[in-house]
Amino acid sequence: MKKISGMQKSLNNQANPFAGRDADRADIWDMLVQRDIEAFVAADWSLVADDFDAPAFFGIDGGKVANPDDWTLGFPDLETYRIEWLRQAQEFAETDFAEDARAAIFGATRLTEIEINGARAVAHKKFDGRIHKADGGEDRLLWQTLYFCVRKDGRWKISGFAGYLPNPLEAAS
Repeated sequence: MKKISGMQKSLNNQANPFAGRDADRADIWDMLVQRDIEAFVAADWSLVADDFDAPAFFGIDGGKVANPDDWTLGFPDLETYRIEWLRQAQEFAETDFAEDARAAIFGATRLTEIEINGARAVAHKKFDGRIHKADGGEDRLLWQTLYFCVRKDGRWKISGFAGYLPNPLEAAS
């Protein structure tokens, strides 16, 4: 990744709102926020590869539109998602930012709603923020994802998601 211009913030991580009070939700938060952002910024899939239930995985691409009739099975398997994730991460890594892009992603990310029922969970991850580019432009982060998780082999894994949904959903046209 290209060096980030400007002051480097000393943000090592965003505080896990579930740490010390709810181990399952804390583990899900670490997987979907901490590890995901670290891996994306490093463009290193190996950091998150074990976080998926590969045989069960699929992803819905909402295309940032509110009408579910327009959503697609954009990621019918983990390999399709991995390829797109790496493409986006590489594009991100090649961008010159005017601020600490990693800190900006953490600042734009919220995961406070996680419903757990037995060995299944639904996590509501929302993005709302901007990352300023060195050329004066910006990357706008404004979407949400519902992650479907399963407790398997003693840990939480992602079995699928409905992502790239408008945030807020009702505001999209």
